[in-house]
Amino acid sequence: MKAAARLQLIKDEWDGSSFAEKDDALAYNRKLWTVLVTSATGAESHLPQDLKNNLASLGVFVFKHTINVLIDPAPEKLDTLIFINRSIAEGLRAQPA
Repeated sequence: MKAAARLQLIKDEWDGSSFAEKDDALAYNRKLWTVLVTSATGAESHLPQDLKNNLASLGVFVFKHTINVLIDPAPEKLDTLIFINRSIAEGLRAQPA
């Protein structure tokens, strides 16, 4: 949620944010996703292989989309990253029935 909140802040204050501030928020998100994907897909992970594959694919998408935001900056492009982060966070917070 922290990464999503940082990205939302940058989106909301796009015109007043420096490139460094935008890059910092995107770098934080990349680091978060690097840790998530590495942990989830590593040999020590007990997640089902299908879930590992899906998380790895989602991670690749996040990394590519982040690069796209840096190459061709636009505030609306952050919506995708914000949505993905919030969705994953909500899923991780959900209590099993």
